[in-house]
Amino acid sequence: MSRPGSRSSGPDPLSAVSLLLLLVLAGLLLWPLLSGGAAPSPYLIAGLLFARLGVQVFRAQKDERLKRPASWAVDLLLIALIFWVASNGQ
Repeated sequence: MSRPGSRSSGPDPLSAVSLLLLLVLAGLLLWPLLSGGAAPSPYLIAGLLFARLGVQVFRAQKDERLKRPASWAVDLLLIALIFWVASNGQ
């Protein structure tokens, strides 16, 4: 049963892209744990997180309810930490 005023056609394309990016990230991070293989490049993980952040900011331009600067700041901090660890660890 759908809520009044909601669309039943599914998520908008930008939401689907954001979810797809999260699923790819989850797969990349879980695969080494499940298979015992090598961990993915931290630069790849940070790049995917940065792409997702871009999608989130773009979505917020269309919908005021999605503007969450604190969330974006946490994402940017996480990306910066990944780059810092990658540059110091290799």
